[in-house]
Amino acid sequence: MEADGLTNEQTEKVLQFQDLTGIEDMNICRDVLIRHQWDLEVAFQEQLNIREGRPTMFAASTEVRAPAVINDRFLQQVFSANMPGGRTISRVPSGPMPRSFTGLLGYVINFVFQYFYSTLTSIVGAFLNLGGGNENRLVTDPLGDVMKFIHDYYERYPEHPVFYQGTYAQALNDAKQELRFLIVYLHTDPSKNPDVDSFCRETLSSRSVIDYINTHTLLWGCDVSSPEGYRVMQSITVRNYPLMVMISLRANRMMIVGRFEGDCTPEELLRRLQSVTAANEVWLSQARADRLERNFTQTLRRQQDEAYEQSLLADEEKERIRQLERDVVRQAQEAEEQARQNVELRKEEIARQKIELASA
Repeated sequence: MEADGLTNEQTEKVLQFQDLTGIEDMNICRDVLIRHQWDLEVAFQEQLNIREGRPTMFAASTEVRAPAVINDRFLQQVFSANMPGGRTISRVPSGPMPRSFTGLLGYVINFVFQYFYSTLTSIVGAFLNLGGGNENRLVTDPLGDVMKFIHDYYERYPEHPVFYQGTYAQALNDAKQELRFLIVYLHTDPSKNPDVDSFCRETLSSRSVIDYINTHTLLWGCDVSSPEGYRVMQSITVRNYPLMVMISLRANRMMIVGRFEGDCTPEELLRRLQSVTAANEVWLSQARADRLERNFTQTLRRQQDEAYEQSLLADEEKERIRQLERDVVRQAQEAEEQARQNVELRKEEIARQKIELASA
């Protein structure tokens, strides 16, 4: 640890924090402590908050402003129910791609039509939303919307990952500050969509999926029927349910890096999550390294400033002592000069008195 520029006391705190939290990576332990000015108690309490799904000290207020999230499908890994490992209950799977030219042409035309139809309906819906008629969608209690979803979800599906107990904006800020992946899950009525029920009951309840999500990510969820869930749905674009997106810091910007549309097996979801995480971990590692370098530079600068201040104080103290010594010497010289002058005056007075006596 000395090679990392840590003192013995800081190294001891890193080891204590590792023992308390069970975090194996000592670099993560060090980064967390640095963010909290090496306050072991505060850093440990924040880790407890994260594990229980509560907002950290960085996003304690529900009025916190959410950072902008880039939603560019070309920059995302996109997975759907039609891919290997996916499954669907609510829709009959489409047949194999036709092999004849006429059939292939019809298939392409139908695909293009469906794509543009979906895009057009999304645009029309957006314009209708801008035109009003969504007064009941005004977000007045985002935290209440989230907590209601969590309560209902936990009652319906006892086995589940830990959901973040805060607003979407709080979750984004915590993920950005903690340099962690954020999974956003948008929920819809499972009684109307069997794929959603299957995904929640079988996939998200898998122990391997739960352990991976709880260990490597923050998980935020909300029902799209609530104002908060509807607002998030509008911002990230939904084509199919169930829907999960993974958001991460990339090149200093929060960005959707993975999109998981439709139901799939637990094994496939785990593979997809690991794929997106592996592809984007390098960006978080770089951000951690940059942050560590900035913190090290700030610490070094602060230490240099403190050393400079101490040097100034030492110089001032030396100058004060030298001035005292000069004052003592000056006062002694002045006293000596005064004594000499007194002697001279006394001699002159005696001489004057002798002259007066002689003349008398």
